[in-house]
Amino acid sequence: MARSDKAASVAELVEDFKSADATVVTEYRGLTVTAIKELRRSLGVGTKYKVAKNTLVKIAAKEAGVEVADSLLTGPTAVAFVQGDSIAAAKSLKNFQKENPFLIIKGGIFEGKAVTTAEIMKLADLESREVLLAKLAGAMKASMAKAARAFDALRIKREAESGAPAAPEQAAPAAEAAPVVEASTQEVVAEAAPVVEATNEEVVAQAAPETSAPVEPTENA
Repeated sequence: MARSDKAASVAELVEDFKSADATVVTEYRGLTVTAIKELRRSLGVGTKYKVAKNTLVKIAAKEAGVEVADSLLTGPTAVAFVQGDSIAAAKSLKNFQKENPFLIIKGGIFEGKAVTTAEIMKLADLESREVLLAKLAGAMKASMAKAARAFDALRIKREAESGAPAAPEQAAPAAEAAPVVEASTQEVVAEAAPVVEATNEEVVAQAAPETSAPVEPTENA
């Protein structure tokens, strides 16, 4: 490799180290070109999977201020530079390794700290960012619904303690009062009518004999 090409490769690797949220060092010995392309696709657009010489990776890591153990830089090396969800990238690497045992995950850097192969596998077993966000959103929604029920219960309790009836209870007396008033009016009319009629008949009956009775002759006549 020409010196200019080497310098360009190192500069690119330095930028990759600086911009990555996590870095995973692997050995790809035995993997075909097709398998490596499949791995790149599974890692997604947020992760760069680069094959590079160990000497160049070591120089670039040093210039980027990242400590990569010499024990990781042996054999044919390919580095996964993860930008974004590190858990999703770890899952992709682990799942790919199950079907392609030739891929060896050596270790890497996560949040600025060196991590072992076992720690990367544990990271892969965690729930992804999307799942955690969905669970958080669900928990927040449940909490808001619970708070709304609590406020509603408090409002009902205060109304009960103050003795203020609810709107549906205020309309009930009016609906019940109507037939009572109507019945009272009918009863008054029904009872009053015979009394008035009877009184008139009695007046007529009593007045008639007095006006039609013959006049008795007096002794002076």
